[in-house]
Amino acid sequence: MLTIHRLSIRVLTLRGMVALAVFTALLVALARPPQAHGAAAAGPVLASGFTDTVVTSGLTEPTAAAVAPDGRIFVAEKSGLIKVLRSWSDPNPVVFADLRAGTDDYWDRGLLSIAVDPGLNTGRPYLYALRSYDGYPGHPAPLWHDACNDGSGGTGAGCMIVGELLRFTVAGNKSTNARSLLTGWCQQSPSHSIGTVTVGPDGRLYVGGGDGASFSFLDYGQNGNPCGDPPGAAGTNLSAPDAQGGALRAQSLRRPAGQPVLLSGTILRIDPDTGAAVPGNPYASSSDPNAQRILAYGLRNPFRFAFRPGHKDLWIGDVGLGTYEEIDRVPNVMDGLATAGENFGWPCYEGPAVSGFSSIGLTSCSTLYSGGTATGPYYSYRHDATVGSCPRSGGSSITGLAFENASTFPSAYRNALFFTDSSRGCLWAMRVGSNGLPNPNDVVTIGTGLDEPVQLFSGPGGDIYYVSLSSGTIHRIGYPAGNAVPSANISANVTAGALPLTVHFDARGSTDANGDPLTFSWDLNGNGAFGDSTSATPSATYTTAGPVTVQVRVTDVHGARSQASLRILPGDSPPQPIIDSPASGLHWQVGQHITFSGHAIDGEDGALPPASLSWSLVIHHCPSECHTHRIQDWAGVATGAFDAPDHEYPSWLELSLTATDSQGATATSSVRLDPTTVVLTFDTNPTGLVLDAGLGNATAPVSRTVIVGSTNTAAAPASQTRSGTTYLFSSWSDGGAAAHQILAPTQNATFVATYQVAPP
Repeated sequence: MLTIHRLSIRVLTLRGMVALAVFTALLVALARPPQAHGAAAAGPVLASGFTDTVVTSGLTEPTAAAVAPDGRIFVAEKSGLIKVLRSWSDPNPVVFADLRAGTDDYWDRGLLSIAVDPGLNTGRPYLYALRSYDGYPGHPAPLWHDACNDGSGGTGAGCMIVGELLRFTVAGNKSTNARSLLTGWCQQSPSHSIGTVTVGPDGRLYVGGGDGASFSFLDYGQNGNPCGDPPGAAGTNLSAPDAQGGALRAQSLRRPAGQPVLLSGTILRIDPDTGAAVPGNPYASSSDPNAQRILAYGLRNPFRFAFRPGHKDLWIGDVGLGTYEEIDRVPNVMDGLATAGENFGWPCYEGPAVSGFSSIGLTSCSTLYSGGTATGPYYSYRHDATVGSCPRSGGSSITGLAFENASTFPSAYRNALFFTDSSRGCLWAMRVGSNGLPNPNDVVTIGTGLDEPVQLFSGPGGDIYYVSLSSGTIHRIGYPAGNAVPSANISANVTAGALPLTVHFDARGSTDANGDPLTFSWDLNGNGAFGDSTSATPSATYTTAGPVTVQVRVTDVHGARSQASLRILPGDSPPQPIIDSPASGLHWQVGQHITFSGHAIDGEDGALPPASLSWSLVIHHCPSECHTHRIQDWAGVATGAFDAPDHEYPSWLELSLTATDSQGATATSSVRLDPTTVVLTFDTNPTGLVLDAGLGNATAPVSRTVIVGSTNTAAAPASQTRSGTTYLFSSWSDGGAAAHQILAPTQNATFVATYQVAPP
């Protein structure tokens, strides 16, 4: 899914073996037969008194929302659409702008952030958008349009794009005068390239972008270097110790004199009319235009950030590698910036610890360790730790920050910093301490079970809102004064089928924030009249064809009530999607070009056209707990193709085909595709010394099972001491440098690092 994809290797920091990073924690069956949609998933669980209400639904992979001064809601969808809702309950949003032609919607890329100018109705009718641009300077977009068939599954050297900041003039509910304010953020791998754009209290634009490096290995520019990072030219693989590419782009402000400064891994403060730097920035005196724009750097993926209301500090959520998620603070960003310009240390540091890059011997990190200054996180949490009452769930990915601002929340949450994690599906509040700042030692869990929240913001009434990518919804977290309105929930075992159709309904997922007992009243025949049943789990049999809207009304003991509905399609059997190719027995290698095809048959409509078909490709990563990464979607096609991606093993691909008939009934069929693997063994001569074989520092020999064609890191320390004897690295058996990449062969292989005893 988004810029939130986590690095999927194991490394050992100075503080020990790190956990594996993930994007979305979601358990999926190994192979799903065709099945009808309709059964609702379990909803969020909120702390006592808090409520979670869906205020808008029916969106397609929304990534961000912005409330205009006049009450309209602008919503960004990952594909590149910007929509306008005239109210939260608007059932027919208007397309404000269509950016799909130039937006690279692949893996975690897409249209990821929008911001409305506070002066929308008073002389500044602008909306700003930040997206992954499907091309790069000097080449028209789209360059490959949402597919990176470069032989690496989109993770190699041929998948370069850039980020782009756009400004639109708002004319009613339509956009005019689209203008590109800034391009940059060179991105080789399909993750953590751009994140958030917002208008600060000073009227300036604040823009964040990630390092654009690989999430499959420790990337310092050794895999093609398509962005042309020094000291080599584009297409020239870089090597330690002088490499300045890959994740090290986040440290470009510290490059040797004369080398270009990049936007990667930074927060920018720029002019909303020109995209140029503004006076007072910490590096305004630099001759480099990019350096002039930078407010803070040394970040991996500052996907979301927020200003504290009434203050001048900026709070950043930085998505980590494999061990930590962190919250960083830049104080006084609008007051001469005396304390701004912080370097938060990535990739040499992750959270409060030295990162796995420390084992490679990179000059950029060595000089930072020995005499540089890196600002530590304000708050961090480990991927393998319970945070509040939220357990670890396949990993972590911090994806939203927002401050309480004039809400109806209890006084204990006044001015608290709320933050959320899309992988864990949790929402926390960091409450204010005696110094007036959020207290890192007072973090409480507000909600669990949230469905992939990718943005938090303080909205109308001071409530906290979040955007759910997977469910296509926007939610409001509230704390009603007095008696809370219950939240109705309805699900069914089937939503379509041949006559007679018996449907078992369930409203037990309905909740009440006060814990009041609930009563139920149903409209089972769709005539608008309630009272057909008072059970929480009624059944109904339908003998007449045609859609029926079933409703349930939920009432608490004080008379507060809410309703939910579900569309049932009696006489309309779900379609049967059939995947013709590939077969489940296919075993793939990284970069293998795989074609797919399928069709669907419906009992009422017959053979469905390609426009009724949609495909989805995800990778299941199962180091201990399984989770998934969304790779790509295809809509309205019967055939297509993709290149198998590079990823850590154990993992496998799931290709799904969904068919939708003329009545809206859907069904999905999936095929599991397993990779071809080999075992790589790493040893030292003499044996028993320490090296890093992509699992962190370990005593040799060590073996790894990897996917054929995958890129793997092998790093041997320049020197090490054992039992009083010092050894100096001499060579690898494959002729590689002390730290180099190994492309997994088709047969098991052994790699030996030879050491010599150091002279006295």
